Amino acid sequence: MAIEQAKVFVEDLQRGMFVSRLDRPWTRTPFALQGFYIRDLEEIRQLQKYCRYVYVDIVKTVGDAGVKLRRLTRATSPNNPSLSSTSARAGRAPAPIPCRPVQVSRDTYPQPIPARREADKARKLHRRLQQGMREVMVQIQSDHPLPVQQVNRMVEELVESVLRSPDAGAWLARVRDKDEHTYSHAIRASIWAVVFGRHIGLRRHDLVQLGLATLLKDVGKLKIADEVLQMARRDPRRELEYRKFVDHSVRLLSADPQTDPQVVNIVRGHCERHDGSGYPEGLRGDKIPVLARICGIVTFYDEATNPRGASQPVAPSRAVAQLYELRGAAFQEQLVVEFIQAIGLYPTGTQVELSSGEIAVVVEQTYERRLRPKVMVVLDASKRPLPEARLFDMAADEDRKRKLIDCGKLGPEAKVSILKDVQPGEYPQVDVAAVRDSYLFSQQRTPGLIARLLKR
Repeated sequence: MAIEQAKVFVEDLQRGMFVSRLDRPWTRTPFALQGFYIRDLEEIRQLQKYCRYVYVDIVKTVGDAGVKLRRLTRATSPNNPSLSSTSARAGRAPAPIPCRPVQVSRDTYPQPIPARREADKARKLHRRLQQGMREVMVQIQSDHPLPVQQVNRMVEELVESVLRSPDAGAWLARVRDKDEHTYSHAIRASIWAVVFGRHIGLRRHDLVQLGLATLLKDVGKLKIADEVLQMARRDPRRELEYRKFVDHSVRLLSADPQTDPQVVNIVRGHCERHDGSGYPEGLRGDKIPVLARICGIVTFYDEATNPRGASQPVAPSRAVAQLYELRGAAFQEQLVVEFIQAIGLYPTGTQVELSSGEIAVVVEQTYERRLRPKVMVVLDASKRPLPEARLFDMAADEDRKRKLIDCGKLGPEAKVSILKDVQPGEYPQVDVAAVRDSYLFSQQRTPGLIARLLKR
């Protein structure tokens, strides 16, 4: 990369920045490490006490600070004295990141079947994936070879299931069950990867390789000490130790001669970033395999919607907003936009507030009209449980009302729309998993259904 470090005045320092140089010799300061991550405000105060400015390593800087810093450096010019780089000193604008558009095909696969028709198969497959990941963990901890071929067969079934009905898979990726295990992230991310791949028209073979790599990308973390994995903030030594999980995963997968090299390449590249700020090799743009870029996006999305240690997932809109902010920097912009289109602004399983004031859960997408999904209405406008849960097809309702609006029998306000998604846990009486089970697996609607959809 042309830009390697930025000159940052101490009043602009933030957590996550990696300080690589000072404006004075290190020996004249109390800092023992010649290069360190800023972890807290006290370190910023110390730097402000001894320095007027410092140099920050752009590649190593992590979190929001890294995103902002890389965005600023792309706009660096000789007239901006607060940033320093080889490109700026030479009077050149930063070179664009070389990256060809990804070919997208909208009609590779037929229209999805209703989620209910696929739900039972998808649930059974999900349980087998959980059991398969248990076996993977046992094998790694026992220093035995990974059962890659066995997992590959299950991923092939996952691909076929998602090709038939993305919504059935999305339900399983969206809802966090009470008996969640540490490998649930891998399963969720794998489902999102296949849903995304279906959306852009990847071939079945590529979908299988993408799903398998996303499922197994974190197996190397079992070789990292728990204290390092669980740390909210890592010093440089611990951060480097954590990043070795990619190499461990590659080694474990490569040990099986039957593992497709493409799977290994996806795992090796899924932590690389579009602007070169990732690891382990600092690749950028076209140098990162397309499927690895996709794996990186779905990994980020699932971690954003299911933060480590949180009791509830977060609203999808918040995760989508974070992802959108990173377009063109950490992730290829085209792929970010396509992923958001693939899952919709309100993915299956999302709690939403309607323009009527009612609270509902999205139960199935309308693929041609993403803003008009099928929802299960569970709370009335006063946020009280309805006597009977109501299935509401927003697209069909809009079609019916449009005719009445056109002939003047209804006003435009009669159309019901989604105002916003609701933060999980905001209405604790709503049990999204129960809504899922009722919609997908109940054979008939009976009086008192609401009692099974709401927590008691």
